[in-house]
Amino acid sequence: MEDKLKVALAQIAPVWLNKEATLDKVTRTVTEAADNGAELVVFGEAFLPGYPFWLAYTEGAAWDLKVNKELHAHYTRNSIQIEAGELDGLCRLAKEKNIAIYLGMMERAKDRGGHSLYCSLVYIDANGVIQSVHRKLQPTYDERLTWAPGDGNGLRVHSLKKFTVGGLNCWENWMPLPRTALYAQGENLHIAVWPGGLHNTKDITRFIARESRGYVISVSSLMGIDDFPKDTPHLEAILEKAPKVLADGGSCIAGPDGEWEVEPIVDKEGLIYHTLDINRVYQEHQNFDPVGHYSRPDVTQLTVNRERQSTLKIEE
Repeated sequence: MEDKLKVALAQIAPVWLNKEATLDKVTRTVTEAADNGAELVVFGEAFLPGYPFWLAYTEGAAWDLKVNKELHAHYTRNSIQIEAGELDGLCRLAKEKNIAIYLGMMERAKDRGGHSLYCSLVYIDANGVIQSVHRKLQPTYDERLTWAPGDGNGLRVHSLKKFTVGGLNCWENWMPLPRTALYAQGENLHIAVWPGGLHNTKDITRFIARESRGYVISVSSLMGIDDFPKDTPHLEAILEKAPKVLADGGSCIAGPDGEWEVEPIVDKEGLIYHTLDINRVYQEHQNFDPVGHYSRPDVTQLTVNRERQSTLKIEE
């Protein structure tokens, strides 16, 4: 059954800005997905420990505002440092359960000093090995107030049975060149992760599928006003302007012909299962292949810099 791949979309709410509790929820969700036969499970953008919703409701761009500084510090303390082994338990679980994982998370990157935050999409293979950490190239709008821009190191694809899988964060999926970089490496299963929202997934999911002639999985989280933990710093200031629903899901799957295999699902928490067939990919590439027979590299080519960027280069 190498031609078939059973996937699970984790449309769930994080324990917002609580690293330990959200990681525990990730662990339980991975276990449930694997026990139900899934071979790949995907979580939304910045799921661990959650999206910075406060920025839109607390004058996020104001200078030296105590609310923003203290919330940012809280966010930093609850973000993940991979080098410290904070994903080791999840890697062991992936190996034990023989399941691959795409996890959206906030990374407190040690190779950039350990204080700035990166919106990272981590791929853990079924052997429990972290194969790539893609740091979002360009944080969107108010995200730039708390996230740093990433680099091209994580623009990589991975073999999963007969599929070649890659992924991007949120509005990166609107960027034609990063998409092309993945297509050109053979991607035929594209993972698009979002903080949540049908408005994000309803159009571009089918568009990328039709453009790439591959499967596209969009995974979004949920977040409602009741999901804010009571111990969140400056909770009253956030709730004063926050809407009742901040993220309604919208997770979905489009097939290689650009039509829905799983239409967007909103306001429903849980795992969404579906089985993909690689033969659909081969069929749809018959008439269009954006980086193969329907490309002109003699006219246009793309150059990708995959060097991991750092301020420091040590020469002994």
